[in-house]
Amino acid sequence: MNRSELENLLAEDESDRVELTISLTDTDKFSEAICSFANDMPNSGRPGYLFIGATPAGKASGAAITDELLQNLAAIRSDGNIQPLPVMNVEKWHLGEGEIAVVEVFPSDLPPVRYKGRTCIRVGPRRAHASPAEERILSERRVDRVRTWDARVGREAGLDDLALELFTLSYRQHAVAHEVVEENDRPLDLQLASLRFYDLKARHPTNAGVLLFGKDPAFFFADAYVQYVRYAGASQADDVIHEQRLVGDLFDILRDLRRLAREVAEERPLEHADLSESIVFDYPPRAMRELFMNAAIHRNYEDSTTPILINHYNDRIEIQNPGGLHGDLTSERFPDGTAYRNPILAEAAKVLRFVNRFGRGIQIAQTELQRNGSPPAAFDPRPNFFLATVRRRP
Repeated sequence: MNRSELENLLAEDESDRVELTISLTDTDKFSEAICSFANDMPNSGRPGYLFIGATPAGKASGAAITDELLQNLAAIRSDGNIQPLPVMNVEKWHLGEGEIAVVEVFPSDLPPVRYKGRTCIRVGPRRAHASPAEERILSERRVDRVRTWDARVGREAGLDDLALELFTLSYRQHAVAHEVVEENDRPLDLQLASLRFYDLKARHPTNAGVLLFGKDPAFFFADAYVQYVRYAGASQADDVIHEQRLVGDLFDILRDLRRLAREVAEERPLEHADLSESIVFDYPPRAMRELFMNAAIHRNYEDSTTPILINHYNDRIEIQNPGGLHGDLTSERFPDGTAYRNPILAEAAKVLRFVNRFGRGIQIAQTELQRNGSPPAAFDPRPNFFLATVRRRP
């Protein structure tokens, strides 16, 4: 953020790039403003700014801008209500003769962006919900910005290759506000496009659409499955006790991984010195679920010929998925930083509640392992794959 520009924006009236608010607690208002700036309806290509603790006259309200407030504002990015995740910065500035919290929001590469299932936009100085025509404009604009594999066009697939009832009867009701679904003037292709599952210009589904709703995703992505093997000993040289391949659309695979997390948990009683008992697990189910989900969502689907491998030994479970750390997420920043290889897939997993929040899977897994008395998970990010190892609780 540039002080001179911030001062100029604060001194001007509200616009498509500026919103001022005295409130320090209206999370809905903050979130709608962030969503609107991320959609960049005027297509300015420039960030928008939300000034919190500012009067309509562009002066500081006199409220104290605390660290807790800044943390709460930053948490809006990953609480799952704005999808896909906005790119934003939060800072405290001395502007307008006092303290003001400033949220800088960059135009999204994957519009339209929704808050609680509604597409918010900025129309001059006011916020509004996008009409079908405005959603179409945002969806078509995405073609020029798209970077991630899951948002690219699956040119070999068509609408006939999708199980559309899976979208209309299951996914849509969780992703889109009820009153928006009830509007009859939104054709199915626009509904799919507004959620980044269809490309209106190319008239083909996106890779995410095929992987999530495809009748036969394996026809297009042969390695998009999970191979689970349980060995009798501590190496692959030992006998195989059980193996299974998890296949189907991504929702089927995520459901099977959730089931597998329960199956490998192996609950058992633990006797204490006072002769009381508590229940522990060889592998706590929630920790395993988070790690399994991470592997399926963040793996490299683009140029890999291998599936996700889950090898279950008598002393550990190893989860290996194709693709190392993505983008600017380095080994030094892991696991505190976040960079999404497949943001649409991550959004879909959040919509259907396979994950609870963005960017917290590793933290949750480590916390659950600690509660269970298990050793912490170990991670080995390599250039071409990512390995997570969970040791059996003694």
